[in-house]
Amino acid sequence: MTKRDIVLKISAKTGIKQIVVKEVVQQVFDVIFGALKEGKKIEIRNFGVFKVKKRKSRIGRNPKTGDVVPVPERNTVVFKPGLEMKKEIK
Repeated sequence: MTKRDIVLKISAKTGIKQIVVKEVVQQVFDVIFGALKEGKKIEIRNFGVFKVKKRKSRIGRNPKTGDVVPVPERNTVVFKPGLEMKKEIK
């Protein structure tokens, strides 16, 4: 599902113009993205939690050549589904 699909479904259900829905959806994504950039946790009740997790540096291996490659420390976004989502999606 793409952002456009989300906009079309919301617009069809609410009767609000697609351009307005698109702007609102984009603003929601921008707020979530901005909070994650600041290292904040996003908790949406009955949906789930987004947070930034720091991955430690480690030694990896190139699968083609077998050479040892250092993998630097980095941040990654993780998502943990809420109880309602866990119940609905099995």
